[in-house]
Amino acid sequence: QVELVDSGGGSVEAGGSLRLSCVASGYTSYRSCMGWFRQAPGKERERVATIYSGGGTTNYADSVKGRFTISQDNAKNTLFLQMNSLKPEDTAMYYCAAAPNIGTWLSPRCPAEYNFWGQGTQVTVSS
Repeated sequence: QVELVDSGGGSVEAGGSLRLSCVASGYTSYRSCMGWFRQAPGKERERVATIYSGGGTTNYADSVKGRFTISQDNAKNTLFLQMNSLKPEDTAMYYCAAAPNIGTWLSPRCPAEYNFWGQGTQVTVSS
């Protein structure tokens, strides 16, 4: 149905930058909502940023606002997460995710739980 392949993680020092990518394939309607999530060892999964493909509406976790930017290249079916001013607390496994619009065309809504997931890419930020 939908396949997501994420990449771009690595190890950087605090204050550095990384750009994550996620190449998506499969039914377009199943991935109207796209997002990045992360999970650090011993912690619950956290929603980092989401984007609605129909109108480009974005949402960010308070912890990353002003530092991270989510975007997409629809022609290349690729989702990005530009991460600047990285902090040690950003260390986690990052996952790309997709879900269908569960609202209407005029009033779109993305679900709380996403249906499709990438394999994850590790981001490690040292102090």
